[in-house]
Amino acid sequence: MAVQRLGLIMHGITGRMGYNQHLVRSICAIRDQGGVALPNGDRVMPDPILVGRNGEKIAEIAKKHGISRTSTDLDGALANPEDTVFFDAGSTVMRAGLLTRAIEAGKHVYSEKPIAETIEEALAVAQLARARGVKNGVVQDKLYLPGLRKIKMLNEAGFFGRILSVRGEFGYWVFEGDWGQPAQRPSWNYRKGDGGGIILDMLCHWRYVLDNLFGEVKAVSCLGATHIPTRIGEDGKPYTADADDAAYATFELEGGIIAQINSSWAVRVKRDDLVTFQVDGTHGSAVAGLTRCFTQHRVNTPRPVWNPDQPQTMQFAEQWDEVPDNQTYDNGFKAQWEDFIRHVVADTPWKFDLMQGVKGVQLAELGLKSWAERRWLDVPPVETLAQAR
Repeated sequence: MAVQRLGLIMHGITGRMGYNQHLVRSICAIRDQGGVALPNGDRVMPDPILVGRNGEKIAEIAKKHGISRTSTDLDGALANPEDTVFFDAGSTVMRAGLLTRAIEAGKHVYSEKPIAETIEEALAVAQLARARGVKNGVVQDKLYLPGLRKIKMLNEAGFFGRILSVRGEFGYWVFEGDWGQPAQRPSWNYRKGDGGGIILDMLCHWRYVLDNLFGEVKAVSCLGATHIPTRIGEDGKPYTADADDAAYATFELEGGIIAQINSSWAVRVKRDDLVTFQVDGTHGSAVAGLTRCFTQHRVNTPRPVWNPDQPQTMQFAEQWDEVPDNQTYDNGFKAQWEDFIRHVVADTPWKFDLMQGVKGVQLAELGLKSWAERRWLDVPPVETLAQAR
């Protein structure tokens, strides 16, 4: 068995997502397990260099996790031919420019979403990657969640019959920061000028979830809101939160499936998880969170009776059966990292390229337009948009 080194430039790992999910729970975990196994039995060992503007902070992170290489010079890192993959988990407003620089330097690229702020930027980056022949990918982490993997298994087994509808609830209360509870998310999330907004953030997720699990998105109607107009920033001072912090969207999918997904940073949670999906079909229904999934088949469906004059005696939550964990589910970010590394090194199949990221940006842009114009909008194939450029 041979062990191959993979030089990896990691940018944006000082943020919550970049640090926790991509560095610690993905790349560090992969290194600790001895690398990524290839189909031929060889292994690939990622050798990351952490790149960022705050040299002290990235040096501290590197020391904590036994990483020997850091730099504040991105151009210098991109110029090193021994490091062949560039990854970005920084702010959205910088992403398209960073990916472009990396692609032009001949690097394979892997990126958090959204891959750009606008459809024009996203298409330009994806088409540049194709033209330069570099391998490329976008994070589609929710497809790797145990709860949604169980939904996929049920669908492939024919459990639902004909799927009628999908309902999603996502979000939690992000503290305003003005009464003793600090905000749990960075302030740029709530400023338009810094690439903030829940529509741009979450509709990118819902696009790949809906497309891959239920059917291509054909049309969208979206209403956004800025429920909390003033928040307290990292400096302790109030700022105007002018980006949307909630989105109420309805999607028409191929096959006539209707999906409704609410996303909010101004909602208090009384459900099983921070995100839940309910799928209703002619033969059965399922409700999944991040890890658990519960089902109710048509032969087990109760017959409730509407009677507003009597207290409800049925315990609805107890009428569902849990899908067992018949396999081991690894961290979703780590699992996708392993798939991408195999694709880069061994050319294994890969479907989550930057054009899939374009689809997410497209849906977010149409969601914002739907909100502004207060109407339904069709979602054309991104290939049509690419050909028109």
